[in-house]
Amino acid sequence: MAVDSLLAQMRSAATVLLAALDDQQRAVAARPFGDDGARRWLEYRPNPRPGACIAELSGVARKAAHRLLATALSEHAYAQAMTIMALEEVLDRAEQWRNGRHSGDYWVAVFGDPAGPDPWAWRFEGHHLSVTMTIAGDLVSPAPVFLGADPASVWYAGRAVSRPLGPEEDVARGLLDALGPGGRAIAVVGDQAPGDIRTGTRPRAAEGIEPLGIAAARLGPTARAMLDQLVALYLDRLPAELAAREAARLSGGELYFAWEGPVRQGGRHYYRVQGDDLLIECDNTDEGGNHQHTVLRRPRSDFGDDVLAAHLAQAHRLQAHR
Repeated sequence: MAVDSLLAQMRSAATVLLAALDDQQRAVAARPFGDDGARRWLEYRPNPRPGACIAELSGVARKAAHRLLATALSEHAYAQAMTIMALEEVLDRAEQWRNGRHSGDYWVAVFGDPAGPDPWAWRFEGHHLSVTMTIAGDLVSPAPVFLGADPASVWYAGRAVSRPLGPEEDVARGLLDALGPGGRAIAVVGDQAPGDIRTGTRPRAAEGIEPLGIAAARLGPTARAMLDQLVALYLDRLPAELAAREAARLSGGELYFAWEGPVRQGGRHYYRVQGDDLLIECDNTDEGGNHQHTVLRRPRSDFGDDVLAAHLAQAHRLQAHR
């Protein structure tokens, strides 16, 4: 599928969603694109957020919201997202129903007019799930994309019943093993893991978080292949055409991998991968190492800064030729 076809799907899905809302829901879901406070929003904790609540939508509108979300995710990432949403019920039971968590506590918002010529954006968000897409002309900026899980895994008789972010854990540990003692001595930059991903819910992500860790140029063939696989795992959350574009953009640039916390299985830990306008973070620190956060961000381009700059430059060029 070409990017223009994907954008047509996004526009169509967002338009159908807005049409399916009642007036009250549309008043909170349809927001001006210029409302930067609401548009540049990232909240993966169970806190209030802008938009219309999925639980309060009609069946038709709820399905439209899910179809919009599906335009931004690959098939397997959409399955991860649906599992994460369902885990709200599992977590509520584990908490003995005290906090009233539920799988409908997710919110959707559209910024600007998806059927018009101006830039627009949309977000689907709730506890442990936040996906933001920004569109300007024929360009889409696909970040941030946050997926978390609590519990990160549920086991029975030594087998995983639920482990939605298992690949994000397993590939990183495979990379750690492939580094060998010398490589791990550089990559492991802290004995204690932070309490959360370093960027948290900040609307702008830090670029070049120190220490950088180990550079891809220093890796042997096996470790380099594992690092590439880890980056591809996060990019492949996106539809194939967006993932391929992001991979091409990173081609030839340097990557760095850093780990914090013990390397033993089950210990509270954190890792990050950084590259040119790329930040991947993962932590598994709460609940004794069974509460996972992962995010794909672009520090210079989150929330569409890249496509908006390109759109503005194009508008200036057109004005200059008139």
